[in-house]
Amino acid sequence: VIRVVPGARFPVDGIVLEGHSAADESMLTGELLPVAKERGSVVVGGTLNLEGMLIVRITGVGEDTALQQIVNMVQQAQSTKPAIASKADKLSNAFVPFVVVVSMVTLVVW
Repeated sequence: VIRVVPGARFPVDGIVLEGHSAADESMLTGELLPVAKERGSVVVGGTLNLEGMLIVRITGVGEDTALQQIVNMVQQAQSTKPAIASKADKLSNAFVPFVVVVSMVTLVVW
């Protein structure tokens, strides 16, 4: 259980046990308006506690946080190449030399 004061970032994911506040979750959701937090509300590590003091029960740290899971998904998506991209690469490897050869033949014959 941790205490998060106004103006501090939530260090970990958790559930509010006591208190009322609002959190700036724009870094995670892009939402501009603060989100109300009260008993039973879920808080996400890295977001900002804006108004009141909250007592939070920790539910996720390190690899278990929502933010880390998003980072892992983005890394996985960036490391894999779509099948259509591989097919396009193979096609361009054959098509480009073919076009160059046809251009040269046209230049010589013309």
